[in-house]
This record gives sequence, structure tokens and C-alpha cells, in this order.
Amino acid sequence: MTPPPLCALVVEDEWPARNYLVELLEASGLAKLAGAVGRVDEAMQALETEAPGIGIDVVFADIALDGGSSDQSGLSLARAVAGAPGAPMFVFATAYEQHALEAFELGVVDYLLKPFSEERVRQCLQRLHERRAGARAAARGPHRIVARRKRSLVFLEPVEIWAFEAADRLTFVHTMHGVFDIDLSLTAVEASFGRAFLRVHRNWLVNSNHIKELERDGHETKLFVGPAVADVGRGVRVPVARERSAAVRELLLANATGLRRP
Repeated sequence: MTPPPLCALVVEDEWPARNYLVELLEASGLAKLAGAVGRVDEAMQALETEAPGIGIDVVFADIALDGGSSDQSGLSLARAVAGAPGAPMFVFATAYEQHALEAFELGVVDYLLKPFSEERVRQCLQRLHERRAGARAAARGPHRIVARRKRSLVFLEPVEIWAFEAADRLTFVHTMHGVFDIDLSLTAVEASFGRAFLRVHRNWLVNSNHIKELERDGHETKLFVGPAVADVGRGVRVPVARERSAAVRELLLANATGLRRP
């Protein structure tokens, strides 16, 4: 059974590049166009005013957009939107390969380097469909993570998990029961659990329900994740990527009350 097409928004300021990408998306049969705009403010307006029940699944954005300022770039759009509850998936379609690392840290699903082919766009769309299917499966019912503990397998409920960490080519899951290793990459965990876990660093996913403290020390931001605050109970300190710190703080404050804000 063919999955329903993805609803895509294209953000590209150059007409030839915009039309080329739109043609490839529509010709694939795997996506339908929600709109095509050239500026960040136009993209934000399209995302905020999307028709009820017809949500935008993915944003294809160039990095260098009209104006050239830091607040009018695909990166600034991804920082403002990606990772928030209900946010669309992001793909960068750009000629600038040097931004790939930051894109990864922002949770961007794919990075199309110009000039890209019809086949490359199709591969990207198939990956997006797999990600969407994983997110929907996670929303339909509880999943469990299976981890390794010496010669045993440990089965964990998502509510028991504090964070996932990628280190030394391995992935670890930090839980109330201890630290175990798993075979999945962080990207695969994101695909399986949708937005249940928040990407705060290229090496860390955290369960936002277990975040107890946000710590700032100069330019560094860290989270304490666990059953209680840092000086009371067990838990794990998680670094927050500098470019994600403001978005993480706003996301946490948006779901809490008690602090006077300007």
C-alpha cells in the first residue's frame, strides 16, 4: 500500500532552484506541495497559518536566503522551529557543505547538496516517509527499548528512560535502573519514538519529562535529568549545544509556570 504523500514547504529564494526542487517533489509521487516561498518570515507565516488537518510534514530549506543576514537563513528557521512539539521535519537543500554538522545537531533529517539529482531527492523522500511512519507508530501505542546488560536483555519503558548518549561509536541509555548499551543510533531512536525525546546535542537525546534543572555557567548550558534535583538524587548531567540552548530553554519554560518573564 502506497503511503500518503508528504506535505512539503519549499523555502528557496532563487526561482530556478525553487522550481527545480518543486518539480522533483511533485514528480516523485511521494510529496505534495504546501507552498514555495523565498524568505524566513514567509516560511514562518506559512507554518503558522497552515490549514487545519493539513499539517506540513517537511520543510525543504536553502541555507543562504535573500538578505544574507543570520536571521534570514535556513539555519535560523530550523533553530526556531525544529525540535518543537508538532514541528515538521527539516531538510536542507544547499550548496554549502560546511553547515552539515550544525544541521545534524539541529536534528535535520537530510542534507541535499546542490546540484542534486532526481534519484537523490527520491532517496530523501523515502527516508522522510520512514521517519514519519516511525513517529506515527510511536504515537499509536507504547514502545519499549531493549538494551544489553552483560549477557542479559533489559526491557525498558520510555517513562523509565532519562536520556540516550552516543559515545565512542556506541549508544547508551541512561535510566533509573542504570546505564545500558543499545544497538540503535540516536537517529534510529528519534525515528522510533518521534518527538518523545528531545535532541539537545548531537550526542544526546533527553526525556523532557525528567529534566529537573537547567544550569548555566558562562557560555555553557547543561541539563540535569533524573528523578530529583542534582544534589538530592541520582541522574545525569547533559550538555546542551550552544546553538540549541535558547530553544531548549524556551521549550522548557513554555510548558511551565512560576517564573516572571519579560
